[in-house]
Amino acid sequence: MAKRKTKRKKRLSFAIISGSIFIVILLSLFFYKSRTKKTYIPGEKIEGLTSDLARDLPENYPKVTFSDVTKEAGIKFNHFIGERTIQLPEDMGSGGAWGDYDNDGWQDFFVSNFSGSVDLSDEELQNSTSHSQLYHNNHDGTFSEVSSKVGVDLRAWANACAWGDYNNDGWLDLFISCYGKNYLYHNNGDGTFKDEWQKTGISQHENYWAGVTWGDYDLDGNLDIYVCGYVDYQTSANRGVTLQYNAEVPTSINPSSFKPIGNLLFHNNGNGTFTEIAEKSGVLNENGRSLSAAWCDFDDDGLPDLYVANDVSDNALFRNKGDGTFEDVSYTSFVADYRGAMGIGTGDWDNDTDVDMFITHWMAQENALYSNLMSQLNTKDISAGNRIKFMDEADRYGLGQIALQFIGFGTFFFDYNNDTKLDIFIANGSTFQKRDNPAELIPMKDQLLWNQGSKEGFFDVSPVSGNYFGETYVGRGAAYADYDNDGDLDVLVVNNIGPAKLLRNEGGNKQNWIQLKLEKNKKNLFGLGTKIRLVSGQITQVRQVGAQGSYFSQNSLIQHIGLGDHSNVDTLEITWPGGKKQLMNHLASNQLIIVAEE
Repeated sequence: MAKRKTKRKKRLSFAIISGSIFIVILLSLFFYKSRTKKTYIPGEKIEGLTSDLARDLPENYPKVTFSDVTKEAGIKFNHFIGERTIQLPEDMGSGGAWGDYDNDGWQDFFVSNFSGSVDLSDEELQNSTSHSQLYHNNHDGTFSEVSSKVGVDLRAWANACAWGDYNNDGWLDLFISCYGKNYLYHNNGDGTFKDEWQKTGISQHENYWAGVTWGDYDLDGNLDIYVCGYVDYQTSANRGVTLQYNAEVPTSINPSSFKPIGNLLFHNNGNGTFTEIAEKSGVLNENGRSLSAAWCDFDDDGLPDLYVANDVSDNALFRNKGDGTFEDVSYTSFVADYRGAMGIGTGDWDNDTDVDMFITHWMAQENALYSNLMSQLNTKDISAGNRIKFMDEADRYGLGQIALQFIGFGTFFFDYNNDTKLDIFIANGSTFQKRDNPAELIPMKDQLLWNQGSKEGFFDVSPVSGNYFGETYVGRGAAYADYDNDGDLDVLVVNNIGPAKLLRNEGGNKQNWIQLKLEKNKKNLFGLGTKIRLVSGQITQVRQVGAQGSYFSQNSLIQHIGLGDHSNVDTLEITWPGGKKQLMNHLASNQLIIVAEE
């Protein structure tokens, strides 16, 4: 009997162990299959991954469209000329900048141009028929190309452009970054410009320069310039091939093949010259392949901080210490993201009165929505160096998964339908070559993302917002302005080795709005860095002048704020750089107001 019981126990134990092993194997196979099913390959739709966060568009989406009016507006810009030679600088595109250069109350725009292959000689480059262009606003919906007439028809390998009044004479000057040396054009105030790159000292550094942003970091009233350095590109680099997502990519167009270079901070000396102090001030960012940057006071201490978007390297956030130097808080603020970062948008998307960020990324990396946590934290108990905290909430609010198949570049927050909530525009364009024609890059569709509020988040309204969003281009630069002064925001897109496109907003002005032009006394006359706090009913909105970085581009300095169904602004508080406050009450909607410092 004892032996039989022992045998039964052994058989039972063996059965239990065998069954357990079998169950473990089944679970392992199930887990493996479920994991392998969710492996993402760009461009492929995978059930359980690409549809996990799919959402139907609500019926109350804005009935607003964007019309391509490029031709009827008289714009004939095309980026690049000649044959692409499969080199990185040729593929990164150029940008556009909105600004009223002649102070006539209408927004003009400048577009940088990459005037040909990087293999061109100096003589061939100067004889190129492709040049940067300035378009004057004719006040009737059309533009006139005046770059040769006014002296800014630059023939160079130009990348980014940005307007800023560096000598405080009330006229916008123009900075252009290039692959090579940079340029600064002084506005003479008579409708013409003079090239001052030698006199000002900004051209002594020759390398691969990318994004540009103006800001008064030391609050002395003189605008300084931050210039992003990309990579130490070598035209004689090994022309091998790397494999990315099953696509062959020549090393000559892969940024990881080249070492990063440091950035430039040009301190304005107040006498028409600049001194480069990036390393001295702590914003050199020598390990980052930088493409875009934005000056913005993220911790609301009155000092402009600096965020830098880096490609295939950690992004960087530098907190302004107020003594001419900056502290690197990239990791403690949770934004030192190692992805392929290109464009930057800044704005208070959730209307909680602190400034958030939106960052565009490379394919399969999702874009990032960094919500600023300052309004949720008890900052009184937090040291100055730890006041800045962000959380990436892209997936939570519908912005992550929808970007998997795109490569995003130019971007910005803007309220295109005037409903008091900031929406997002993205210019997309691949860095992959066509398989059947390697001389060309793969085009993509741009995206318009409607903000329904902090509860529902964002919805892709591109398919219902105009025929343009059904077309494909190799998108790069993008910027907004109300060029026709009708109360809604229009968009300029600069495509790589392709046309610039002007998109007119149709119907965004059905709800109320207000526009503000800031005029500061004596110095920093256009008020860069000025903070705006606007209250209408129960809604509070904030803005910072000149804070958005986009990609190689610059948005209008006129502050456009949607008011929804509110017919007036209850309170408008202006905080000028340096801390001086100015209060205005009961302002009627649907008008542009010039706010002069008292």
